[in-house]
This record gives sequence, structure tokens and C-alpha cells, in this order.
Amino acid sequence: MVRQAHHERALILSLSKDAFSAHSAVQWVPMPRLIAAPAVVAAAGSKPKKIEEFAGRVNSGHAGVSVARMTSPSGWVEPGQRPEFEEITVVLRGMLRVEHDGGTIDVREGQAIIALPGEAVRYSTPLDDGAEYIAVCLPAFSPATVHRDPEA
Repeated sequence: MVRQAHHERALILSLSKDAFSAHSAVQWVPMPRLIAAPAVVAAAGSKPKKIEEFAGRVNSGHAGVSVARMTSPSGWVEPGQRPEFEEITVVLRGMLRVEHDGGTIDVREGQAIIALPGEAVRYSTPLDDGAEYIAVCLPAFSPATVHRDPEA
């Protein structure tokens, strides 16, 4: 019996007593998939920022979620945006400044921030050591749905 499978599933052959019997069966079983390395994608902003996508539209074909590690230098400022996706950001090192319609929030190492779809936000790393953080977007990040302000 054959069960429809996802592309990450492995094929296992289950043979009856007689390996050459017409009653042999093919069965799909789920299997974890290793992401051996992230894809480095282009970043917006005033200075070079490194974006390493582990899962998402570019590296794994996921449209429902993206997970990326960001490394941004001191003084980096991204254009404002009003994305269609939810973004959950966990700061691993340094401080990420998030400007929004109601003010400014400084997110420090070990803290997280959640920006809901449609919220106006602008990210920056003003401190001397920059920052490293993980961003999770639901659905996955897309240049078509981030709706960035034009850069000056």
C-alpha cells in the first residue's frame, strides 16, 4: 500500500516473505530533515547586516514559517515596515531597538519581542557591539509582504 508523502519523507520497502512476491508493499514514513547550513540572503538597511535563513522560502521551501539568524553591526538601521506577517524576535547578544507607532522598545540579550501583522516597526542596533538575534516569521518572510518604507 502506498501512502502519499511529503518531500521530506523517506521511502522504506517492506517485503513479504517472498522478496519477489507481487505482494510487496511500499510505505512512506516521516523522517527529520537536517538543514546543514543556512542560506545567506540580502538585507535592507544602512549598513551590511548578515541574514542566515535556516528555514523559509529561500532555504527550505517553507511558506508558512521562516527562521533566520541576524547579525547586525553597530549603527545599523532598517527602513520602517508594516509587514503582513507576525514576527517573533529573540535577542541572543546585544540590543535590538524597535521603534513603533507608540514609541520605542529596547530588546536586550535574553529577551524577545512580538510584532503582529500590520504593525509599523523599524529595527536598529545602536549600541557599539551591534546585535545577534533570531527572527521567526509567520507566515514566512517575503519581500512582497514586508511593505518597507522607501529608503531616503
